[in-house]
Amino acid sequence: MQLLLVEDQKRLAGLLKRSLIEDGYAVDIASDGQEAIDKFDINNYDLIILDIMLPIKDGIEVCQEIRRSNTDIPILMLTALDGVDDRIKGLDSGADDYLVKPFSDGELSARVRALLRRSGNGRPTILIIGELVLNPATKSVTYKGTLLPLTAKEYTLLSYFMYHAGELLSKNDLLEHVWDMNYDGLSNVVETYVRYLRKRLRDVDSSKELITTVRNLGYRLDA
Repeated sequence: MQLLLVEDQKRLAGLLKRSLIEDGYAVDIASDGQEAIDKFDINNYDLIILDIMLPIKDGIEVCQEIRRSNTDIPILMLTALDGVDDRIKGLDSGADDYLVKPFSDGELSARVRALLRRSGNGRPTILIIGELVLNPATKSVTYKGTLLPLTAKEYTLLSYFMYHAGELLSKNDLLEHVWDMNYDGLSNVVETYVRYLRKRLRDVDSSKELITTVRNLGYRLDA
């Protein structure tokens, strides 16, 4: 799932992106209204998280412009304004739901899941890939009925592989969407954590390798 997060406060945008990445989503960030429109025009997003107070074009303008070309994409509007009139204005502009700052990561995750389910793009409650079973509610993964003792980052990486099973994922894809960092040619963090995951899986069954390395291109979960 690819989400567009539109938020001009860099620190908050970074925190929200990391939280959404940990839920297994791929996240792009736009820091102003015009950048949001530009990214929307060239990418195929499953959901937009849109702050109402933005530079250049505010969230109301952005929402209205998006709705003129796409009536289906779920839009979750964020705001520090808690007045009833402000919420009505946001919903009337085309937003599907409204979240008032400050809010918890758990509430954001629940709203995103609800909107994706409503739009028909929702993920299954339990994700099953071969003999791997992922439960997003408990953030746990079992393999052949055995619970994998994953760290938080191992869970995030494996969940990203599972949601993109069969796809070839480059090192840069994984760095951007799991670690929220760009490829610098030096970091070996991806190789290190893929090795950790392979060990977790081999501890259950060493007869097969689920994560395949495609030389010079990346990795693929073949389950």
